[in-house]
Amino acid sequence: MSFEMKPEIKTVLEKIEFVDRYRALSEQFEGNPDDINDRIENYEIEKVNEIFNKLGYDADFDDKEKFFKVGVLDNSPNYMIWFNIILEYGMTEFIWVVYRNNEVRLGSPWSVYSRLLIDPSERIKKPVYRSYKELEEILKEAFLMYEDFKYELINFL
Repeated sequence: MSFEMKPEIKTVLEKIEFVDRYRALSEQFEGNPDDINDRIENYEIEKVNEIFNKLGYDADFDDKEKFFKVGVLDNSPNYMIWFNIILEYGMTEFIWVVYRNNEVRLGSPWSVYSRLLIDPSERIKKPVYRSYKELEEILKEAFLMYEDFKYELINFL
């Protein structure tokens, strides 16, 4: 990889056991490589927004880039943090974006974080959803991880 993770980001990801939790989520919601039709290929934005609302989040959908932007936190004196979620072809791709004092500290997909933390050659697959119920379960765990990440980062000493 051509870049290194910022030290406070690495420490916080390790503290919340990011790699183990992401790997478990990936393994729990693994796609069938022999059947690409076992997943929701085209989701309905309204149904996804209902899931976000049920989980206590509001989301803005970026029509041009095709992602949901969730949970902008700007009440910290030093950080702006939000969660971008891409739902293409029944797969979930998660990106945490962090600015500290107007400097980008993080903004890559979760798959990049895991490679920087463990091994550049190891790939953790994106969680796959076959129904809106599965998508809700994936998002619920992803939001738990997001909340842990925000809390630890804001309180990082």
